[in-house]
Amino acid sequence: MRMNSMGSSSSLKDFFIVIGLLLVQGVYGGYTIFINHVLALGFDPLFMIVAGSFAGGIFLLPFAIVMERKNWPKKITTTMIVQFGVLALGGVTMFQGLVLMGMKRTNPTIASAMPNLVPGFVFIIAACLRFERFSTRCKYSRAKVLGTIVCLAGAIAMSFLQSPPPSASRTFYTLNELGVDHGSDDWIVGCFYLLAAIICLSSTVVLQAATMVSFPAPFSLCVITALMGSILTGILQIIIQGKIDVGSPNLSIPFVLAVVVGGSVISSTCVVYQTWCVNKKGPLLVTIFSPIQTVFVSVVSAILLGQPISFVSSIGMLLMFLGLHAVLWAKRRECVEPEGSRESNVPHDVEKPLLS
Repeated sequence: MRMNSMGSSSSLKDFFIVIGLLLVQGVYGGYTIFINHVLALGFDPLFMIVAGSFAGGIFLLPFAIVMERKNWPKKITTTMIVQFGVLALGGVTMFQGLVLMGMKRTNPTIASAMPNLVPGFVFIIAACLRFERFSTRCKYSRAKVLGTIVCLAGAIAMSFLQSPPPSASRTFYTLNELGVDHGSDDWIVGCFYLLAAIICLSSTVVLQAATMVSFPAPFSLCVITALMGSILTGILQIIIQGKIDVGSPNLSIPFVLAVVVGGSVISSTCVVYQTWCVNKKGPLLVTIFSPIQTVFVSVVSAILLGQPISFVSSIGMLLMFLGLHAVLWAKRRECVEPEGSRESNVPHDVEKPLLS
């Protein structure tokens, strides 16, 4: 009776984790469209990272102290400091900077489609480092590989078929009204920025799982990396521009504060939830939900920005959902199947990473 109760509790917890990850991707989708509009108004991407990361870190600090103080390690080692620095540089300064610069040169749809490549990169990195359970003789490993491939195929199809040419892209204002001209070269550069951002994100997602083995406090980890990332990005902006600048002089102070504070609170809450999920279920389960953001942005863009959704693009969405289902099924079966029924040479999953 007690075992049944524990099983029901675990299933309910998994259900809420999945629902939460779906909501997070919907929020990210709406945030992507909004940020694209803000950047078109002249907001400087580096300043957005500096102010947003700092505000997000301060917002999360009380929660980290109250909820995770007991989980803090007694001693901060040199390895932890290096891990914090790499996470801040890769996950905040480089990733967010490249995303914003790429988004400024493309549109919300392509910006939301690129992250769909993350599950593939994460699976490769995690499997190579033995963070994800993988064996060619294990049916669940084969299901994860097949699901990842199908999911990526749908994502790539949507990226090419749903992304309009630069001349057709627009935000809530037309690009001509805002003085923005997306040439073909600018569009290609923007796509390369987004691709580089995805490589940074995939690497930091895996490192994040490893870091939480010795520092099992996701809220605190987000606070540390956000504040360190804000400082590093501020230094970068001073080196490049000679000062900390908000961007266009036409932006009012109340508008800037609303964007920074509101955006940082929303995004920080989503990041913390994803960080907690990484600690509980591993990076692959979290990143495999990224296609949902593309679907959301595609639908909203079709309604608000007039970008049509083709039949073939709908097939791409279906492929992503099928791939997502395959990976979720494999991950769940791996967690509930008795250890003795698995192959003895199957490596440890990301929930028990080997790095310390």
